[in-house]
Amino acid sequence: MMEFELTKEYRDRFQQALDEKDDDFIIRSLESVQPADISALLHEFNSEESKYVLDRLGSEIGAEIIRDLDSDSRQNFLKIYSPEETAHILNFLNSDDAADILHELAIKEREEVLAKLDAELRLQVVDLLRYEANVAGGLMAKELIKVRENWTVNQCIDEIRKQAENVDKFYAVYVVDQADHLIGRVSLKNLVLANANRPVSEIIEDEEVVSVETYLEDTEVADVMQKYDLESVPVVNVHGQLVGRITIDDVVDVIKEQAEEERQIMAGISEDVEEDDSVWRNTRARLPWLIIGILGGLMNAKFMGLFEGELARLTAIAFFVPLIQATGGNVGIQSASIVVQSLANPGFLTESLLPRLGKVFLVAMLNGILLALIVFGANILLFTEWHLSLTVSVSLFSVVLFASFMGTITPMVLNYFGFNPALASGPFITTINDLLGLTIYFLTVKFLLL
Repeated sequence: MMEFELTKEYRDRFQQALDEKDDDFIIRSLESVQPADISALLHEFNSEESKYVLDRLGSEIGAEIIRDLDSDSRQNFLKIYSPEETAHILNFLNSDDAADILHELAIKEREEVLAKLDAELRLQVVDLLRYEANVAGGLMAKELIKVRENWTVNQCIDEIRKQAENVDKFYAVYVVDQADHLIGRVSLKNLVLANANRPVSEIIEDEEVVSVETYLEDTEVADVMQKYDLESVPVVNVHGQLVGRITIDDVVDVIKEQAEEERQIMAGISEDVEEDDSVWRNTRARLPWLIIGILGGLMNAKFMGLFEGELARLTAIAFFVPLIQATGGNVGIQSASIVVQSLANPGFLTESLLPRLGKVFLVAMLNGILLALIVFGANILLFTEWHLSLTVSVSLFSVVLFASFMGTITPMVLNYFGFNPALASGPFITTINDLLGLTIYFLTVKFLLL
């Protein structure tokens, strides 16, 4: 398909085609465009206009486009669809995608749409709706290729031809016993090369098949698939019976959502919001950490008030407060960010912490020494007062050490108590390090300079 570029000229021409109901231009201009690019284009138009376009393009492409919309946009868009129209669209999707969309609908609408689905898809979707959206059972699709262990290779190939009609992509064939317990998997290559009358049980892959349970959280599923470099993973129930599979595209969505959540937490946004959400929702998401930042600032001002006498005797020490705070905040965020990334590795906390903390200390000490020397030299040139320069440099060195320690320990503590460790990479650690930096700076000034 051609590479699509959404320009202002094309958008205006497309609007004209919509106004004039120029179906020929709409179909011709979009016939070689990827569904994801069409989704981006339709964001420029209202729901009625978008529906008009999808009706011209056909149900299969329309289903892909609706599937790729973000949740909020899709909910608003489907409001103008009747239950029959929504069901018709869902009939072109895999069971997991159909279930995800139905999860977003109100219960009454969901029941109306379910009643209109094709019988086979309805049974699969009803089974999936039993699971929460954030567990393996909610991620999985019911469509997969499975064969019995006592079948011959020729029987398996015949069955694959039948089942493949309902499966868009498949990377392996799963082997089950008569009670549907998962036994193993067979690669398509082995099936094609094996003797037609050979039992499939003899060509099962030697290594133990990796599977996940229906109740496993989506982030843990993503960890499993990343660890073993899997394109798909079978899902089993508590009895070990094969009930579905999860493909890499579903896990990519989980990873993206997790990264977005952590990015917003690190930026001090307390809930998932988009730029086009309401003013109130955007305000509500940002306000809590802004208030915490203000409280931290007020505490800083109160703390500086305790050293009012020292500030009056030597006003020059106030010049370096922003330097101390900014450096402490930056060092803390750098250390916290590295630890947050490491915590994504399940083995991180099981390994010895002493070598890790020792390395953190050495890195912080080297950074502290280099920064302190730079600041000492600059202060000598600018202020010519070596006592002041030495005091600021010693303070800066100490702040770097303590901020690095806090940035390392804080996400570990948050993770231990069940909080998202990404909190440590945002306003949380910045506020703490501001107070810590001021404390160290003024105490150093008090002991070395005054």
